[in-house]
Parts: sequence; structure tokens; C-alpha cells
Amino acid sequence: MRQIAVVGSGGPIPQEVYEMAEGLGRAIARAGAVLITGGRGGVMEAACKGAKEEGGLTVGILPGSEGDDANPYVDIAIVSGMGDARNAINVKSADAVIVVRGGAGTLSEIGLALKAGKRVIAIGPSGGVAEMMAGAVIDGREVLPAGSVEEAIELALRGP
Repeated sequence: MRQIAVVGSGGPIPQEVYEMAEGLGRAIARAGAVLITGGRGGVMEAACKGAKEEGGLTVGILPGSEGDDANPYVDIAIVSGMGDARNAINVKSADAVIVVRGGAGTLSEIGLALKAGKRVIAIGPSGGVAEMMAGAVIDGREVLPAGSVEEAIELALRGP
């Protein structure tokens, strides 16, 4: 079973970005993949909500030492106690990483994913780091640009 990580803004996000991330979660579930997120709010919550609406399985890899900070749509909460270092677990556990909006934490996940040889897809229209990094080439690896949720899923499911 494929595992797709969705990384992005953990704080308040515009409604259109929330709806985009929710649609992404639904698409991941429809594809029969497991959704991996950081398990908290913003993009992570929206993606988990969408996946749950489609009957998908959601995994949240949490930064703290308690599982009660997971969003209500997380099926499996993994308590890391690692703070932002948990980003390495998020991306290394995934077959592909999809970026929605995001800031400095998301940027670290992109770097870790590229270094691990993971396919990274950035939905540029979501703004933030995703917009900045879509199409960027780092150490010879491209952050694949996607203009929509559908395009992002197609790229994530392509090959190994």
C-alpha cells in the first residue's frame, strides 16, 4: 500500500487552501494510499479530514510527548517527542511527499525528502513555500510542480 505524506502550513490557512488540502486528502484515500501528516492543524487537519470522509487511513506523526494534540481526523497518532525533528520520520515514511503552502518547517521537510530520494510535488497555487519551490532543482533533484490536486496525485502515484 502506497503512503503519501502531505506537508504544509500548520497554522491558520485561507479557506481556499483548506479546501484544496481537504480535496487532496480525499484523492489520496480514493487512490487507496495511506495519508501521513504531522497530525496537527491547518493543512494537516484539512488533508486528514478529506481522507476520513473517503474512508481512508490517516497517520499523524506528532512532535510532542502527548497524543492529545492530534487533530480529530487522525486514526493512528505516533507520539515522537522529537519536535521538528519528527519531520524526518514524516518524509522517510512516505513514497511521495506533496507540499501545500507551508513555511520554514515545510521547507525543512522538502530538503529532507529530496535528500532521501523521495518524489516531492509542490502545489504552486497554494502559495507559501509550495509556490516558491515548485520547479526548483536542488542537488540535481526537482521539486515537481503541480497546478492542481489532480495533477499532484497523478505525479505522486507515478512509478517508484
